[in-house]
Amino acid sequence: MAKNIQSLERAAAMLRLLAGGERRLGLSDIASSLGLAKGTAHGILRTLQAEGFVEQDAASGRYQLGAELLRLGNSYLDVHELRARALVWTDDLARSSGESVHLGVLHQQGVLIVHHVFRPDDSRQVLEVGAMQPLHSTALGKVLSAYDPVAHSEAVEGVRDSFTPRTVTGLADFETLLDTTRARGWAADVEETWEGVAAVAAPIHDRRRMPVGAVAITGAVERVCAEGELRSELVAAVRDCARAVSRDLGAGRF
Repeated sequence: MAKNIQSLERAAAMLRLLAGGERRLGLSDIASSLGLAKGTAHGILRTLQAEGFVEQDAASGRYQLGAELLRLGNSYLDVHELRARALVWTDDLARSSGESVHLGVLHQQGVLIVHHVFRPDDSRQVLEVGAMQPLHSTALGKVLSAYDPVAHSEAVEGVRDSFTPRTVTGLADFETLLDTTRARGWAADVEETWEGVAAVAAPIHDRRRMPVGAVAITGAVERVCAEGELRSELVAAVRDCARAVSRDLGAGRF
């Protein structure tokens, strides 16, 4: 079994100490509480401070938790709230469409699946929660790239691999796809990522009207498409689901 990294364990213990004790603690207090030499404690604090996880009061020299932890905490809460708000609506979407439904958020250079509702039949399916999807080729990724400036930068600056003959990899063509996505309010993936698989996705916004995720229907091309085009009733259903979740997040009407 792999050994834990001692410096990370000490940093984590330090953050817990600052979170659970007094508002601010001095170097001596932190070192003695954790059984560390002052030099060791100071080195860890200095690193945490450089990353924004710890702040030092200029007047007293005492340490407290930093703003970066608040940002990370808010990010977790946003995802948690997004999933909680979407549960009922995504269940309804899977039931009405007869297809799998994915809820995705931007994570690093891709789309993280945070919720997956199985296709409501007896077929064997694999849970995709925790899986990563590419930004440039999937319906979820294109929606996020179209509406989220950070996702757009990641998709534009990153490598756009070709997964099938239909994958759009050229920058100009990709930007045109994003323009189309913004104009119509949804994105498509018809065998651009996986042969025989099609998807349609729409963006979800929060109370600040910022894009916080996307929802998609995914299924076999022969079911999701008709005469080479995505079925209009599925596009409408995905958009309605995204609007409903957005309203529950406080976004109002879109």
